[in-house]
Amino acid sequence: MDIDYKKMLELAKEVSKNSYAPFSKFHVGACVMGGSGKLYQGCNFENSSFGLTICAERCAIGNAISHGEKQILAVAIYSPESDECYPCGACRQVIFEFKGDFETEIITEKNNEPKIDKISHLLPFGFKI
Repeated sequence: MDIDYKKMLELAKEVSKNSYAPFSKFHVGACVMGGSGKLYQGCNFENSSFGLTICAERCAIGNAISHGEKQILAVAIYSPESDECYPCGACRQVIFEFKGDFETEIITEKNNEPKIDKISHLLPFGFKI
């Protein structure tokens, strides 16, 4: 399946504007492609009980799962505060869980161009039952 990296990054940029980050001031948007090829967006939202904060990647994956997806082919991540915004450890594990038989691609932006990594490169020994 063809992945339009630039479109996914544009959707991640768009949704990052909806981020709720009053504490960290670190706004993040994500766009995931499900196994069906459909795209789903999510943004980070913080909470004064910091452990309840949700990252953009997990928000977007939750959106995809709630629409019936079971596999994630690609995840685009964008923050206006960071070039090459990579997923945290918790998000890497969640992405790994939904990679299925695919090698999920992680899309970041460097110098206004898509940069592609594989989840197995970012989490080489992810946990899966």
